[in-house]
Amino acid sequence: MQPKKILIIIGVILLIVIGFFYAYMHALGSAWVTNKPDKRPFYVTTKPVTIKNITLPEGTKIIYEKQYFWEKYEQEKLLNEEDITIVNFKEGTTINWGGVPITSIVKFFNSDMKGFSVYADFNKINNHKKSQFSNLWLSCNSELGITVENIEDWSFNKDNILDIESCGVNNQRYFKDDSKQQKFLDELFSELMKIKD
Repeated sequence: MQPKKILIIIGVILLIVIGFFYAYMHALGSAWVTNKPDKRPFYVTTKPVTIKNITLPEGTKIIYEKQYFWEKYEQEKLLNEEDITIVNFKEGTTINWGGVPITSIVKFFNSDMKGFSVYADFNKINNHKKSQFSNLWLSCNSELGITVENIEDWSFNKDNILDIESCGVNNQRYFKDDSKQQKFLDELFSELMKIKD
């Protein structure tokens, strides 16, 4: 075979390999991009709907886990409830969770941990509805990490709540040798259990 033909064949093969490599990297890049909250499939409720045992008001943004095949991020209907990672209520809207107005719920990123974080809006809590639980939560003024038995239930169901994993970065069950953090979380969990549903 002539050297010129060999070079042409090698060039064509090289172009094919580069094309496949580009397509692979593009698909991989898309997968990485869809892991960002603003690049994941989501649905905005048009009427109240019950999800994860919580009645979500109209205008709630439900964000799902990363997907590899969505061309359009905003969905026209609800997707699989098991794939929900974030629930954000419309700005200015809260729901009651343990007597505290909350703005969003976020499933734990670590799949080995069954639970979610709850974000409060303490400006909307009525003084006469405050409890020792809400006061303790306010004292750390951050999200509350909740571990549960059934991850499909995000409601304030005390039979499902196993523990308080964290209250912000300064109070974590992870730091088991820090007695001050553990005592605070124990007290917070104890007060949570006293809240009437």
